[in-house]
Amino acid sequence: MLIEKTLVLIKPDAVKRQLVGEIIKTYEGKGLIIEKMKMIYAEDEKLKAHYAIHSQKPFYNRLLDFMKSGPVVAMALSGANAIEMVRILNGNTNPCLAESGSIRGRYASDVTENCVHGSDSLASAEREIQIWFE
Repeated sequence: MLIEKTLVLIKPDAVKRQLVGEIIKTYEGKGLIIEKMKMIYAEDEKLKAHYAIHSQKPFYNRLLDFMKSGPVVAMALSGANAIEMVRILNGNTNPCLAESGSIRGRYASDVTENCVHGSDSLASAEREIQIWFE
């Protein structure tokens, strides 16, 4: 059993809709442990570092604007195969393709405003946790 750490962001749309408790319950229900957690208003510097790989994509500015539109809950979670577990629990980035029981399948309606972010690899998790929890 591989114990990993991963970053989860509960995005402004989910915070605004008061889904934070339900989303956390989903992760904890699968045995993931909250190592660190904070609610913040994300600043440009942090968002640009986090989303650097998307900087040349057409949706980049919309994504940054959305992520600054309200508070974000950042969490470092740990557990057995935490990265893959979170990605499964989150569901497909496109809510139309997300499994109906996943977080995005239940709550999201837009590819950008899709409630949650989860690291996609061990390297990304390490980099992203450093960005959000310096």
